[in-house]
Amino acid sequence: MGFLEIFKRNKQPVDSDATRRSFLSQKGRITEGTIIDEDTTDAGDEVVRYIYSVQGVDFESSDILSDEQKKNFLQYAPGAKVSVRFDPKNHGNSMLV
Repeated sequence: MGFLEIFKRNKQPVDSDATRRSFLSQKGRITEGTIIDEDTTDAGDEVVRYIYSVQGVDFESSDILSDEQKKNFLQYAPGAKVSVRFDPKNHGNSMLV
């Protein structure tokens, strides 16, 4: 190992969405949020934007609806109240329940 090798950073692998969702399902806390908008991507995915608060701080995020969630689309219409699971150490990391 060369002298400069000591100073190189070990790059952390980029977590996949499935890994992130698995972590949130196991370790995440639940709060209430509100759907503020919905849209369809060019790929045909239904995307909803939502807001939620944690310890008095508002967060805004978006999520792609799963096939199961699409079956109950009215639950994800603008203005609907939803459950949001968030990372207790990174409140901006969230997903719809």
